[in-house]
Amino acid sequence: MAFLASVSQFLGKTFALWVLVFAGLAYVSPDSFKFFAPYISPLLGIIMFGIGLTLKASDFSEVFRRPMAVAIGTLGQFTIMPILAWLLCLIFNLPPDIAVGVILVGCCPGGTASNVMTYLARGDVPLSVTVSSLSTILAPIVTPALIYLFAHSWINVNPVAMFWSIIQIVILPIILGLIVKAIFKSKIDAAVTALPAISVIAIIMIVSAVVAVSQKKIAEIGLLVFAVVVLHNGLGLLLGFFLGKITGMDVAKCKALSLEIGMQNSGLGVALATAHFNPIAAVPSAIFSVWHNISGPIAAAIYRRMQDKGSADQNDPT
Repeated sequence: MAFLASVSQFLGKTFALWVLVFAGLAYVSPDSFKFFAPYISPLLGIIMFGIGLTLKASDFSEVFRRPMAVAIGTLGQFTIMPILAWLLCLIFNLPPDIAVGVILVGCCPGGTASNVMTYLARGDVPLSVTVSSLSTILAPIVTPALIYLFAHSWINVNPVAMFWSIIQIVILPIILGLIVKAIFKSKIDAAVTALPAISVIAIIMIVSAVVAVSQKKIAEIGLLVFAVVVLHNGLGLLLGFFLGKITGMDVAKCKALSLEIGMQNSGLGVALATAHFNPIAAVPSAIFSVWHNISGPIAAAIYRRMQDKGSADQNDPT
């Protein structure tokens, strides 16, 4: 058990490195990684199942204890990143398949990595966890609607089909995880210990598959997509913090909103892109998956030095 926990912790800390290594290998030798492509949705389902195993009723308690902060965070999640994505697509005049990929990742809910980054940043962890959980629950309805709103002028979008995809890929695995946790309770603690390692391996396989399938197109426009992803993520982090400031939140909450809004569930973006659009549409989500796990720790290190006057503990949820 201790060895498993150590391996999971190591993989979690070096996640971005492994993703970069295997993405590079997939780019150099795409045929070696293409066989992962049909398993992208099941792999994301495994990750979501793991999230279900870790969810607690307390993860949603902030909805009732601090409804305004949660509402602001969730609204920010589903407005800032989609609008930024749409504007960047217009500014850079992106090709339709790439544009829909950028918009898709912008319309996804927050990723669980933001919760870890918020903890490292000494931010408001309960707020971050609640906004992540709530945005994930709302995703089947909100994400397809937003994608249709912002992307239908570039490419045909079927929001109903995407709704069912998110139900199957995200909601059903989470519900299954909750059921398994309710039945087995403490007996699944060993499995929970292994979740970080399983999630890292799954994301590596997903990103490698996308890079392998889209290798030729990445060679043509990879730098442009990378620049757009970096801007999207960076502006999301900044505007998330600013949203907290203009709504009168303390620094801990501003950190949480920044990381929650700037870091997306890019794995879902990959799965939706490969299921409903041209495989190249998955490239922005794949690059986002790598980049936000580099920018997140950098932002957390900067935020860690910031605190409210007279306050030494930014993890205080009050």
